[in-house]
Amino acid sequence: MESVPVSPVYLEPVPPDRRSDPKVRRQMSGPAIRAFLNVAKAWELDSEERRCLLGWPAPSTFFKYQAGDHGTLSYDMLMRISLVLGIYKDLHILYPEPDLADRWVKLPNSNPLFGGRPALALMSESGMDGLYQVRRLLDARRGAWS
Repeated sequence: MESVPVSPVYLEPVPPDRRSDPKVRRQMSGPAIRAFLNVAKAWELDSEERRCLLGWPAPSTFFKYQAGDHGTLSYDMLMRISLVLGIYKDLHILYPEPDLADRWVKLPNSNPLFGGRPALALMSESGMDGLYQVRRLLDARRGAWS
């Protein structure tokens, strides 16, 4: 399987006190959902796995996102997407072979955090906390903010 390149989205950092502002969220929504869908394609996630990582939007809403009609995403969904993008970035830093980096989330993992199961299982079953746990683990493995 050929890796799908994901173009980074460069926006000015948003101060914490403005992140819940609907205008700011609307500005971030289009690039965020497009980047998420590119990562989901690279990871070969099915629709249910994609919806799960996004926090279970209604199927009709999710299919609107896929069609390019994103509206204004919730703060929660933007946070989830941010975590997924960080995980994707970490994996491509840790594993220079793009195919391995993209398959990693579905591979059985011997790290005690995962108990032999894939990272995707933790991210799916534990919601936002699972996404944070995987992100923290990978950040630590790659040396945090390098």
